[in-house]
Amino acid sequence: MTNTAAADRIWLPSYPPNTPADITPLAHASVAALIEDSFKRFADRPAYSCMGKTITYSQMEKLSTSLGAWLQSLGLEKGDRVALMMPNVLQMPVAMAAVLRAGYTVVNVNPLYTPRELEHQLKDSGAKAIIILENFAITLQQVIARTGVKHVCVATMGDLLGLKGHLVNFVVRKVKKLVPAWSLPGHVGFKAALQAGQGKQFRPADSKPTDVAFLQYTGGTTGVSKGATLLHSNVLSNAAQNDLWLPAAFIKKPKPDTLVFVCALPLYHIFALTVNALMGMAQGAHNILIPNPRDIPGFVKELGKYEFNVFPGLNTLFNALLNNDDFQKLDFKSLQLTLGGGMAVQRPVADRWQELTGCVIAEGYGLSETSPVATANRFDADRFSGTIGLPLPSTYIDIRDEDGKAVTLGEVGEICIKGPQVMAGYWNRPDETEKVMTADGYFRSGDMGIMDEAGFTKIVDRKKDMILVSGFNVYPNEIEEFAVSHPGILEAAAIAVPDEHSGEAVKLFIVRKDASLTEADVKAHCATGLTNYKRPKVVVFKDELPKTNVGKILRRELRD
Repeated sequence: MTNTAAADRIWLPSYPPNTPADITPLAHASVAALIEDSFKRFADRPAYSCMGKTITYSQMEKLSTSLGAWLQSLGLEKGDRVALMMPNVLQMPVAMAAVLRAGYTVVNVNPLYTPRELEHQLKDSGAKAIIILENFAITLQQVIARTGVKHVCVATMGDLLGLKGHLVNFVVRKVKKLVPAWSLPGHVGFKAALQAGQGKQFRPADSKPTDVAFLQYTGGTTGVSKGATLLHSNVLSNAAQNDLWLPAAFIKKPKPDTLVFVCALPLYHIFALTVNALMGMAQGAHNILIPNPRDIPGFVKELGKYEFNVFPGLNTLFNALLNNDDFQKLDFKSLQLTLGGGMAVQRPVADRWQELTGCVIAEGYGLSETSPVATANRFDADRFSGTIGLPLPSTYIDIRDEDGKAVTLGEVGEICIKGPQVMAGYWNRPDETEKVMTADGYFRSGDMGIMDEAGFTKIVDRKKDMILVSGFNVYPNEIEEFAVSHPGILEAAAIAVPDEHSGEAVKLFIVRKDASLTEADVKAHCATGLTNYKRPKVVVFKDELPKTNVGKILRRELRD
């Protein structure tokens, strides 16, 4: 018996009550149309807050109209790419709305990119314009001459903060010294662009479902970063799929009139882009933007100001918060939904989160190539499942072997995904697209998983991260999850190292919570729960583990 024949979708009986198997035809032809609709329906509601400043949906409309008119005055053509290189500041959602409403394609850029990475993305995408925060302008300065970028708009941290903005800019520039000296001749300031746009006519674009909305570059953790081409229909479909999944979160406790989302994950990342920005706008939600979630004390202080309902995050973020004394003192009575994604949520972390907040972490799964959510656990679950959940409406999951054939139910294979949220392909990379798309329309994720009889899938690991010990497959996620169940271990990462006897062996990197923890302690702990060939042969202690800006542990850097 294969596990995901289209005719027998074995996961449907496990769906939340009254959740349809498929999404209905999309209500909007483009993301811009969804945004316009939200502006009208929720005009007086708060849309985004950051650093003590809140803007409403109607204010978002005015700001994005002005910025969109300025962009159109540059002579850009429909579909041209505009790069956005900012953290979670108010200018980011305003710019995103402006670019999409004006008929262009958003190229999301990680602000912490090196010059080499930025140059690659700007050249590969063919971006003609960029809106960037001044903190990162020095990076652009070093590469812009070798790219096709002709128009530069530079924002400051304080641009949309009113009078407070002057103080914020002073502190950022002079006190914290977070803005290296830069020079970009011919650039336009963000506030100047808004002012210039107020005197120009804005022409709302007539974007189609098949037009490109976003070029969402893969994290580059496996090599050269590739642009996942996400059509308007892709991201709208995923927003609709998530909307159908959402009601289960409010079975036990009524949904508030206005949902408050914590937006700690950066909006340039596909997780926050879809779940916070697009799903949030469709719900008329209020997003609390956190510019620097790595500043845990500052983050916790900000959380204390709001009654928040929805909290998307990563395992590393949840873990860091749980180890903060002030976070443990917050009031969680309003928290109704915690979403885990981006990397595996570890059971010890999930258990501690539920114990403290009373809220189960609903782990989901997806990739930039799938807009991103492909599967999710039920939002009405009583406990953490340890799986990535069920395929969302209109989504098919097939577990396949190396030859592309479906494996027997309960066996490990590659997770393959089919649905309206799957990308159109990699930007200008037909060869790379061919490698990951099957003849029958499935996207090969590169993740190894196993599906149970109820249709829940569990990831065992990335194909490339799997460790082969004496012919046995060893999955780093399993080792890491067990390791962090030790009270003296904060974080763990496992990689393969060559071994003359077993071919490969496990090397475990540890960040200590207890400074007295020894290698012998770690090995003794692993011996209590891991079979011999899974146990680390080498244990290395580090002050911190390398991570992406989102918080995903970079095993590649540890291997290097």
